[in-house]
Amino acid sequence: MKIHKKSRLPVAVWLVIILFLIIVLTFPKWITIFYPQPHRDIIFSTAYKHDVDPYLVFAIIRVESKYQVNAQSSAGAMGLMQIMPETAQWIAKQQNIDDFDLEDLYDAEININFGIWYISNLTQEYKEPPLIIAAYNAGRGRVNDWQNDEIWDGNRKEIGKIPFPETRDYVKSVLKNYEAYKAIYL
Repeated sequence: MKIHKKSRLPVAVWLVIILFLIIVLTFPKWITIFYPQPHRDIIFSTAYKHDVDPYLVFAIIRVESKYQVNAQSSAGAMGLMQIMPETAQWIAKQQNIDDFDLEDLYDAEININFGIWYISNLTQEYKEPPLIIAAYNAGRGRVNDWQNDEIWDGNRKEIGKIPFPETRDYVKSVLKNYEAYKAIYL
């Protein structure tokens, strides 16, 4: 007479199953590590004031500076939202801010205020996120040229037509992050 042993799953298999369950059951919690919301209160209040989607702002900040308040690009863009000095001075003038200093762009609240105001301003001209994002990166003039020369009309499915590789990759990255933020937090 044969005695059958009960088959048991190895400990490693149980650990994998438990780890899988933890990941699945806590999905919204752990994914926020990769998609945080730094300066959440400032972003939400300013975004609502200017009728801008705050998750687009988070996506731009994630791509632009990876949430580093003191970030500076090789081109000279500054702060969380990587605002160029000339653009910042123009924004300050548009907002009637007389005592603006470029170093103020390293202040998270000022940088976010300027960046969101600028996105709102771009939104008045460009209604679709791909165009707004492209203009934020490459400037209005270039985006207008692409549209006028029928190079790229802002179609999300034709982002590959953007002639600047940096802007093409930037638009793709911001859109991907934007979709991730909306999927996680909405």
